[in-house]
Amino acid sequence: MAFTHYILVCGGTGCESSNADAIYKNLIAEAQRAGVDHRVQIVKTGCFGFCEKGPIVKVLPEDSFYVEVKPEDAKEIIAEQIIKGREVRRLLYNKEKKSRESVEDIQFYQKQLRIVLRNCGVINPENIDEYIARDGYLALEKALFEMTPEQIVDEIKRSGLRGRGGAGFPTGLKWEAGLKAPGDVKYVVCNADEGDPGAYMDRSTIEGDPHSILEAMTICGRAIGAHQGFIYIRAEYPLAVDRLKIAMDQARQNGLLGKDILGSGFDFDIEIRLGAGAFVCGEETALLRSIEGQRGMPTPKPPFPAQCGLWGKPTVINNVETWANIPVILTKGADWFNKIGTEDSKGTKVFALTGKVNNSGLVEVPMGTTLREIIFEIGGGIKNGKKFKGVQTGGPSGGIITEENLDTPIDFGALVRLGSMMGSGGMIVMDEDDCVVDVAKFYMEFCVDESCGKCSPCRIGTRQMYSILNKISRGNGEPEDLQKLKDIGMAMKSASLCALGQSAPNPTLSTIEKFEQEYLDHIHAKRCVAGKCKKLITFTITEKCIGCGACARQCPANCIAGERKQRHFIDQTKCLKCGACESTCKFNAIVKK
Repeated sequence: MAFTHYILVCGGTGCESSNADAIYKNLIAEAQRAGVDHRVQIVKTGCFGFCEKGPIVKVLPEDSFYVEVKPEDAKEIIAEQIIKGREVRRLLYNKEKKSRESVEDIQFYQKQLRIVLRNCGVINPENIDEYIARDGYLALEKALFEMTPEQIVDEIKRSGLRGRGGAGFPTGLKWEAGLKAPGDVKYVVCNADEGDPGAYMDRSTIEGDPHSILEAMTICGRAIGAHQGFIYIRAEYPLAVDRLKIAMDQARQNGLLGKDILGSGFDFDIEIRLGAGAFVCGEETALLRSIEGQRGMPTPKPPFPAQCGLWGKPTVINNVETWANIPVILTKGADWFNKIGTEDSKGTKVFALTGKVNNSGLVEVPMGTTLREIIFEIGGGIKNGKKFKGVQTGGPSGGIITEENLDTPIDFGALVRLGSMMGSGGMIVMDEDDCVVDVAKFYMEFCVDESCGKCSPCRIGTRQMYSILNKISRGNGEPEDLQKLKDIGMAMKSASLCALGQSAPNPTLSTIEKFEQEYLDHIHAKRCVAGKCKKLITFTITEKCIGCGACARQCPANCIAGERKQRHFIDQTKCLKCGACESTCKFNAIVKK
């Protein structure tokens, strides 16, 4: 008997951390208990993208989209939808859902175009048959039997695909350099060392669609004449690593990886290398050194890895998102892909939309989509009705973009012109309660910790910039500090060895340019308008105080005193600036200045 229903359960890291595995097991158990397990197939998928509302369960064919599901909801889903044919309204994202409305009608998905994430939330990533059923490995078959290496490279060049790891270098040109490089030994490398704060695009792509990466790397091996690939992935991604291992075993069992692939005579295999989480190893030369067993430190370029990479051999290295585009380009053609996006940037881009936005999650949109569309339409606007302040793109390497530029179509060139960059795709939204000095200090502290220390502009410059930012945030800043930050930042940009040091000043320089008055408030008025810099905050009890004593009981420093039913007072010399008193007071008698 054929299945009448399919239940897809989000199995990404985010949902797994919220008991998605228990939901999956409970659904199976309830279906068996009700005697309907022969009618319903329950599948654990990858990330649906709508992380704000996870764990997510989707039921087909009704296209029911259940959000914030709990393990105990499994019984009702089976009893109501599978047995009685009625949706569980209270779990639906749109509780007024019309019978013909599809998931794509949800505002979060309306403007998305899922190419990289095409299989995430759709297939079981641990079942190769489901990947093959959605045209998986067709591109590899085409590359092996219908195309020459030169034709493969030409197709990637004509597509206009640019690397999604940050720099945006044309992928086809990189492959062409690998093809033309002399030598019998060459390598293909996948950079899955995703280190930007708030970014998780690559992790989710591997968790939801590992075979697309294996297929793409094998195609590249065929194109440049390589027979060995490496996937460099941080050890903090255990679920992604496990699914990669399962996918590699299945590919080998099916003749899609290893010796004599599909009887073509072409050999290609892949190994996994675990990274220790060093941000600098996202830089390609540092990553290659780490694979070799050396300390992950960048080396000067040229020569570039495509000419002299792993163990001195030609090496093509791309990040996860770039690889995920390759099978689609070969299957649907370069002309199809080339029509998506802008003149400067073809295809789509995946962003990890986080911060003070209502709908956080993974967003894949055509290049040229505006920031306003992503933040206020797909993202649903700013949380709690707060005012939008800015959005940080490119993580520690990028800059802040303000309201006046929200309608700029996003592509590689546009973001650079705005003083930011695409980066790997992190997009952190800030509201009026965020302090730009605090944000700049956070990113600079991150870069201080992650600098490999090889070159002095980065090693010394990041520490000096952090010291000045910390000084300003504590109310000890001086007017000349802003010029010092600019001078050190420009020196780092021109003299640092790799992109980490060259881009580390960007958040600071960007916020100074666009929010200079906020810096000056910290320096001259000793005031943090956002109330984030603790040394510049003062909590005061106003005349609204009725003397209930609730604030005093909650104060961890015991710095609040006063007679019962009389206005209380705070001893500022003991105050920790924790805000416990303000959040406790029911009469709004405590203000933060």
